Amino acid sequence: MKSQVSAPVASLPPALILNPMLEDWLREDIGRGDRTTQGLVKASQTMGAAEWRAKGAGVIAGLPLAERVFHLVRPDVTCTTLVEEGQRVEPGQVVLRMHGLLTALLMGERVALNLAMHLSGIATMTRRYVEAIADLPTCLVDTRKTTPGLRLLEKYAIQVGGAMNHRMGLDDAVMIKDNHIAVAGGIAAAIAQIRSSMPYPLTIEVETETLEQVHEALDAGADIIMLDNMPPETMVQAVHLIRQQSDRILIEASGNVTLDTLRAIAETGVDYISSSAPITRSPWLDLSMRIVT
Repeated sequence: MKSQVSAPVASLPPALILNPMLEDWLREDIGRGDRTTQGLVKASQTMGAAEWRAKGAGVIAGLPLAERVFHLVRPDVTCTTLVEEGQRVEPGQVVLRMHGLLTALLMGERVALNLAMHLSGIATMTRRYVEAIADLPTCLVDTRKTTPGLRLLEKYAIQVGGAMNHRMGLDDAVMIKDNHIAVAGGIAAAIAQIRSSMPYPLTIEVETETLEQVHEALDAGADIIMLDNMPPETMVQAVHLIRQQSDRILIEASGNVTLDTLRAIAETGVDYISSSAPITRSPWLDLSMRIVT
């Protein structure tokens, strides 16, 4: 039996990419200085400790980011994570402890919490979707419907939740959608024009909405065929049609994917289901920080 929950390996961007992002967000929040904290003379000179607690049940993501945020504020802050990335937590559970100058703990608090709460919300909803089809050979993948500036981290949270990433950006793969087909004058024309200029080893995916378009994509040599907004009974026919011709062409389903429709789509035999819901519809997982000294 296949389980997707532990399959992807979640990895954050390297420091060269990540640190400037975090520094920008810290500058946005701190501005010319933390008036409140810096106004407390003792806080700027006093060492202290703090802990994070979960205020709701969910899947944790983003603790390594929180640690890096505090280190950017002041490198000698120490953080101890009490749960692993991707671990389920319950209300009241302590997930992180830190020690350092109170000034640094208070300055880094909001940026670190915001990131962890947002990413944990995505990981939590992703896990629900993944577990709904964990006994089937279909993989859940995300989309490019992400928050500008946060794509790398939101897609990281998708991996923590147990799903896979679709292309990161427009340069990762060729994906011919309805508007591209309209511009080119058809699927065959679009594939022919793009294949003549695209670099190796990019793949070509084509979005199809009808069985006629599936035929056209097959004849034109698409590498991946997306079945977009098709009812399950039509998807079954499309999968059968594609598999009759090739067992190497990958099949993706997309459009109106919810927890209510997910399993029926997976049971059609598609290889992948892409959904923006874990990112665009997930509520934040509430976390709080308390000074404990």
